[in-house]
Amino acid sequence: MIEGREVNSEYLLETKTIDYGNPMIQEKVSELRSDTKTMIEYIQKAYEFVRDNILHSWDIQSPIVSRKASEVLENKTGICWTKSCLLAALLRANGIPAGISYQLLTRADDDDSEGYIIHALNTVYIEEQSKWIRLDARGNKTNVHAEFSIEEEQLAFPVRSQYGEVDYRDNNPDLDERLVSILNNSENILEITTDFTMD
Repeated sequence: MIEGREVNSEYLLETKTIDYGNPMIQEKVSELRSDTKTMIEYIQKAYEFVRDNILHSWDIQSPIVSRKASEVLENKTGICWTKSCLLAALLRANGIPAGISYQLLTRADDDDSEGYIIHALNTVYIEEQSKWIRLDARGNKTNVHAEFSIEEEQLAFPVRSQYGEVDYRDNNPDLDERLVSILNNSENILEITTDFTMD
């Protein structure tokens, strides 16, 4: 959970990466909305759609670069940075404030020998409970079991401070410009790297 974050219009805006005015996204919003009765049901439905139906590029070894929410939906694949943009788009298009939060994680599974990568997930405002929560739609696989939960975070990755990993617990209204620049200058998503932290 994210404490003490104001809810303002920034978390409802359409941006270049969170392009929820795109007709494909609007169509998906209508489809998801038709299957739900409450805002919380809609949030869960949108989250599970992005988590389960949009494949993580690294999991399927797809070089396709999806640079914004609509491209993730069209390509049916993306990395966590832009999967977060898609979930934010699906939520904002339905009037639900949503943002992006970051973690600094090791690239290797069990040490820091391969350096670090920035991981993105979502913040979502639950109006009925007047609080922000975090959801991670990265996509589940062996040893990754993120779930929808309002009361207790069930994210994709536990942060391991012994390896220098960091959970920033931040709440940003758009994808960081440094990450946007990396995406815009990449031809193969499997080759991206980051050499900075989000401090």
